Amino acid sequence: MVTYVAPPGWPPQVRPPDAPGWEHTAANWLLDICPPEYRAHGALRRHVVVLARFAVLHVEASQAACRRGLSEARSGLRDVVGPDVVEAAVQTFHREEARLLAVRRAAGLVEEALRGRRFVARL
Repeated sequence: MVTYVAPPGWPPQVRPPDAPGWEHTAANWLLDICPPEYRAHGALRRHVVVLARFAVLHVEASQAACRRGLSEARSGLRDVVGPDVVEAAVQTFHREEARLLAVRRAAGLVEEALRGRRFVARL
């Protein structure tokens, strides 16, 4: 019996490396985390490892934007909305930052697998 191993942080939408159709599920998931315009680029659809690199860079840019938004939220919003709305925005940035951290880890793992890395089950 063949066992396919996916490490902690692997996206549940993607089959483990070497499982039948795993690269197809990886491509679909990577396209889902990228801007919709990426679907129009044939090179990204034909070369999933290139798509993975684009996805990682996109997520990293989103992380940077989130950090900037968080650093500017209180000073940039206090004159246009009330304190409760500013605090809600700050909390939203914190939640998004945590979500993006998980997405970045998952995208990085998928990229590593597409580049040939295989994971070993640990007890």
